Parts: sequence; C-alpha cells; structure tokens
Amino acid sequence: MREQSEDTLLEEALGALAGPGRRGAKFTAKRLRKNVGEAYLLVPLPFALALDRVRGALAEAAGGNSPWPLESGPDRAALRVLAGGGFGGLNPVVVTADLNADGPHGTGVHLRAAAKEGLIRQRAGEKTAERIVQILNR
Repeated sequence: MREQSEDTLLEEALGALAGPGRRGAKFTAKRLRKNVGEAYLLVPLPFALALDRVRGALAEAAGGNSPWPLESGPDRAALRVLAGGGFGGLNPVVVTADLNADGPHGTGVHLRAAAKEGLIRQRAGEKTAERIVQILNR
C-alpha cells in the first residue's frame, strides 16, 4: 500500500468509505477529477529538526495518523499520509512531503495534497495543503 500512486490510494480510501458499495465507489473514483494543492516553503531548521517538524504537522493534519516514509537519506526524505478534507473531513486526501537539505539556509519542503472531486467542488487538496503550511508556520 505504501508505494501505491495517489490515484490508487484515493480510490481505495473512497471505496472503504462506501462499505458494501465498495466496488462501485472505486469504479466511480477512477473517473473523478483530482484537485491538487501544492506549496513550497523553506523551513529555517537543520534537516533532522525540519523532518521531525514536518512529520508532526502531517500527523496533526491526519488526525494523529503517522506518515509513512517513501524515501529516506541523509539530506533528502519523502513522507506520505492519508488525511481527511472537505465537508466534515470525509474526503480522503493524500499528502506527500518532499524535504531537501538546503545547506545553511534550512530545509526546503515541497507539499502536495491530492483529493478526488465530484460535482461539488470542495477544493480539498488545495485547502489541505494550505492547512499544513499554516501548521508549519506556527
């Protein structure tokens, strides 16, 4: 599950919400457009501290669920978490954070939040990315 694409993770999560209608929900989810929010920011912390801070922000946005690592290295890391967005936090949002050490300046963070959208545009991906940036800027 951890190496799956954004689309596959979102389809599985939407299918899980449907209960007995799982197959129909997954079929429909494949055809929905995706709303994506992206943000780039520089965290003025050394890489290890910035990684802990981003990990905490992702866990907070996901209601306490810990993010899982996609990539790890001495000066580069990628984390992913499944958060809730939209009305009542019921729309699954896949959030990926890529971190790169930027020398003495701090750590560069690229956030990408993606969610499927139906007829009513909730912009769950965009709003979730904004929410995580606000958490990181506290």
